[in-house]
This record gives sequence, C-alpha cells and structure tokens, in this order.
Amino acid sequence: MHVRSLILFAFAMLAVLPAAADFRAASEAFRAGHYDRAFAEAGREQTADAHAFRARALLAKAMCGEGDPPRSLIDQALSEAETALKIAPEHAEGRLQKAISLSLILRPMSLGEARKTGYGELSKALAEGVLVDEPGNYYAHGLLAVWHVEVERRGGRIGAAIMGASLKAGRSHYAEAVRLAPEDIALRWQWARALAALDARKYRSEIEETLQAALATDPATDLDRVMRGRAARLLEAVTSNRPKDVERLALAML
Repeated sequence: MHVRSLILFAFAMLAVLPAAADFRAASEAFRAGHYDRAFAEAGREQTADAHAFRARALLAKAMCGEGDPPRSLIDQALSEAETALKIAPEHAEGRLQKAISLSLILRPMSLGEARKTGYGELSKALAEGVLVDEPGNYYAHGLLAVWHVEVERRGGRIGAAIMGASLKAGRSHYAEAVRLAPEDIALRWQWARALAALDARKYRSEIEETLQAALATDPATDLDRVMRGRAARLLEAVTSNRPKDVERLALAML
C-alpha cells in the first residue's frame, strides 16, 4: 500500500499572502502564477516572512504540475520554512509551510516508510500549535480536517484510534474552517477530495455538494483557478464513474 499523501491543505495555505511585510511585487507575481518571479522578489529580504513566502512559492510551483511534485522543490521549500522558523520559532506561516512540505515528502512512501519518519504526526503537531496561538487560522483548521480523514483512510478505525484521528474531529475542523472563510475554494476542494478518496460511494452527496460550492466561487488567484479546475474534473468523475474509479482518481490528485 502506498501513501498518496496527506495533502494537508497545501493549496489553501499557499493562496494567502503575507501581511507583515511589503511583498507587493512578489504577491502580484504569485497571484498570477509566476512562482519563479515571486520567489526571486521575496529574496530581497532575509526575514521570517520572506523565507516563509519563498517556501510557499516553491510549493505552489511544485503542486501546479501533474503527478507527484519534484522532490528537489519540496526539499528546497522545507529548507526555506525551517530558515523562517530559525529566525522566528513561533512563526505561524513557517510552521504551516513546513507541515505542507513534510506531507508532500510522505506522498510516494509506503505506509511503513511513512510511519517511520514521524512526519505525519509532526505535521499535525505544527498545525495544532498554530491554532493554540491563532484559533481563527482557518488554514490550520483545513489542514487538520484533511489530516483526520487521511489517517482514517489509510489506517482504518483502529489505526485512526491509535493516531488520535477521527472523521468526527475532521468534520469539526472543516466546519470551523468554512465558517471562518466561506469563499475559500481550497477548503472545499480538499475536503471533497479527501472524502472521495476515503469512500466515494458513502459520501457521494456530500462530495458533490462540496465540489459544487467550490465551482460556484470565483477564483482570486492562479492557484484558485487550478483548484477549481480540479474540482470540476473530480465532480465529473463522481457523477459518471464507478466509486472505486473515483477513489483512485481522488487519491492521485493534489
């Protein structure tokens, strides 16, 4: 059995732009999907905000392609996130970008290999730590929503219980995330994708409703456009393919 990653709301966290520093040129490049330019513009400063932003740009570039993201980009993004945390150990976005990077490193690993790394548990701890400091951080809520679903999918109820995961907890995080940010496409896309990978037949109605809500929202960035397109593709599959085929597709998507 191969892990197809926690995904952990990478897109959602990548879409938000920094508020603490003036990254106007970098932000504009990021919104347009010019991630190399965004990375270069953010390099003009050596602050925690700048390094976390550079991590985000690298991850966006990695995940906008088809198939598994290049490991070299993920490693570079992880390095940028860790540099941000060396400068400011409690930096919220640095912690979230590190969580994304770790989850993507897990993606091609077998279940046994992934367990040995401890990265899944660390990703969860990073997001939970952000919520201690920022209870209204809907990206962290979204990340944890998917984490709980993915753990139950891979480990079953027994494995989920051992890891402290449950669909109930995932739903609670998701409900809070969309309450805080009802117009965020990524929150809905990733929740629908996670449910589709878990059990496309059992959760079909909820999956369809969630994807339709994502499609009803206008994209604000190039990343939003990518996620909206993937939501459309999955919705088409849900309405026309067998549940097992839908699950395989959802598992392969970012």
